[in-house]
Amino acid sequence: MEAVYDLGDFKLQSGVVLPDAKLAYETHGNLNDARDNVIVYPTWACGRHADNAPFVGEAMALDPSQYFIVVPDMFTNGLSSSPSNTSPPLDGPRFPLVTPYDNVIAQHHVLTKHFEVTRVQLVVGFSMSGQQAFHWGALYPDMVARICSICGSAKTSPHNWAYLAGLQAIFDGAAGWDGGECKMWPRGLLRAIIRIIFTMALSQDFIERESISASVDRASRQPRISLMRCRRRFWPTGVRWTSTRSCRHGWRRM
Repeated sequence: MEAVYDLGDFKLQSGVVLPDAKLAYETHGNLNDARDNVIVYPTWACGRHADNAPFVGEAMALDPSQYFIVVPDMFTNGLSSSPSNTSPPLDGPRFPLVTPYDNVIAQHHVLTKHFEVTRVQLVVGFSMSGQQAFHWGALYPDMVARICSICGSAKTSPHNWAYLAGLQAIFDGAAGWDGGECKMWPRGLLRAIIRIIFTMALSQDFIERESISASVDRASRQPRISLMRCRRRFWPTGVRWTSTRSCRHGWRRM
């Protein structure tokens, strides 16, 4: 079941109040009478709850016949409060800084106030949602029985900050980006970003052995990256790959 929870005026870790804040989510399975058969499975950076769905199913680790699985959407993913759906003066690049802490506090509010959950059996996440799993364990140790952080870190490393700063520099230097005010992605920007993200997301051995074509386009003298082949090997069958040309879902100045 998909739904959106109204958080009201939500005070962020920075002290800024996000007015009329919203947290979108999807649930799988049924909450038991004790309200303690809960798994929390947040979305990752740029992900949405539909992207998590292929990992949920009967006879799988995230089994909705046994657990009530809540998949909350991160702030800035275009479904929960984001630059694209927040009213002025906090729309677009003026959207305030949000942190994993803010996301977890909002998720805890939904679980305890809306669903009246008493116990969380597992918080599981990949990448940035893995970082949220660490936060859940640290903030609510008496409520959370287990965490599973897949390819996640408790704190963003300096190397990761350098990588993100590189992405930000590409945005800022792109003609037509206009400080994030653009309504559509400037031509070629999305492809450039995807190329860089794939080098970070996949290991060197994976890329060399299985993912990337070694051929060179004679006209552009650039290597041809087989993204579709990479997607098939890296992601399970059934995941819908979608892209948006809107500039204003989640990107903001760091």
